[in-house]
Amino acid sequence: DFSITQFSYVGRLLLWHGRNSYNRCASLSQFIIHRGLIISVMQAIFSAVFFFVSISLYQGVLLIGYSSFFTMGPVFLLVLDVDVEAKIAMMYPELYKELQKGRVLSYKTFFMWILVSVYQGAAIMYLGILLFKEDFIHVIAITFTVLIVTELLMVVVTVRTWHWLMAVAQIFSLGCYFLALVFLPEYFDPDFLTSTNFLLKFVALTAASCLPLFIMKYLRKRFAPPIYAKLQQSG
Repeated sequence: DFSITQFSYVGRLLLWHGRNSYNRCASLSQFIIHRGLIISVMQAIFSAVFFFVSISLYQGVLLIGYSSFFTMGPVFLLVLDVDVEAKIAMMYPELYKELQKGRVLSYKTFFMWILVSVYQGAAIMYLGILLFKEDFIHVIAITFTVLIVTELLMVVVTVRTWHWLMAVAQIFSLGCYFLALVFLPEYFDPDFLTSTNFLLKFVALTAASCLPLFIMKYLRKRFAPPIYAKLQQSG
């Protein structure tokens, strides 16, 4: 519930704060679904490789880190994302009307996120197994590293206007993961992580997982930009 002292405040409450709240909730909720589904797809593929034996791909410490220190900051800070400045939102009330068309949060956007999750999870897991079939003991290290970087890059794909806190959160998340690489040698082999073989295959897996989405975002922004992008450029 909101209480206002002047009726003129309703415009800003709806056109700026209300619109931002809707967009942020839509982005955050669908991203959290993506974050959980992608690791579930990887677990399903990993289990299928071992004839559906109940073997956990990542152990407790890694799962806790994945859902907290390694990814929580950048994902949560999507609540600070804005697509246009306040003056533009107040100048063009049509932007608020766009929300009623359901293009930000709909069955279409939901299934698009599902498709992205399935594709990325399958790409990371299948290619990880394929590239490391002769050195299968390192599959967990390489796939988990690619998974963390993929989630951080997906925040880059999702965010519309960068905030300095988002950059800090990205650096903090990567810092936490690098510390985990140092202090969790039972999960990560230091010699393997510093090898050229790991770096080359890490880049290949990350590119296969994220590059198509960056290309799609660029093409969409180039040839079919949303209304807010056009207004932001003209403003």
